[in-house]
Amino acid sequence: MTVYTVGLIVGSVSEPSLNRRFADALVRLAPDVGLEFREIPIAALPFYGTQYDADFPADAWAFKRSIESADGLLIVTPEYNRSIPGVLKNAIDWASRPSGQSSLTDKPTAVTGASKGAISTAVAQNHLKAILSAMGAPLVGRPEAYVRIADDFFDEEGGIASERTREFLAGFLRGLHDLIARWVPTDGR
Repeated sequence: MTVYTVGLIVGSVSEPSLNRRFADALVRLAPDVGLEFREIPIAALPFYGTQYDADFPADAWAFKRSIESADGLLIVTPEYNRSIPGVLKNAIDWASRPSGQSSLTDKPTAVTGASKGAISTAVAQNHLKAILSAMGAPLVGRPEAYVRIADDFFDEEGGIASERTREFLAGFLRGLHDLIARWVPTDGR
């Protein structure tokens, strides 16, 4: 099985972050499905403004290059006020600029998120998928992963306690692997 490098963006900079814990648990599943995750941090990015298009900051170029060097992306996001956190939207704005130089175009991407609420992060994920679709990022369509976190979700080591949930999320990650396999050229691998 070909192993693909996936950029991991966690859409929360909260301490402690439930979605950070969830992302860490997903990373544990990656070797079994042919993925290798590399985190792409977003907290240090300044607020985007068009004034930067003529003189892009080095941090923003490094962020864009991290996305471009990955075979695909996994974005794990909480839901804030029925949408995505501002810090994540800011990161997407940086990734899509300067005009005509989006790092998201043709980048195979999966979106998930977790919360303690009954509908999890469904609304935030739908907003995020609409944004990414407009940017030209091919998305994992099925299975969708709206994850509700109960007190017994994580095991003592920080992994996913339920075997059934681990299998479901491994299937979700396999969906990303399969999407990447369809989009990434195999020459040179």
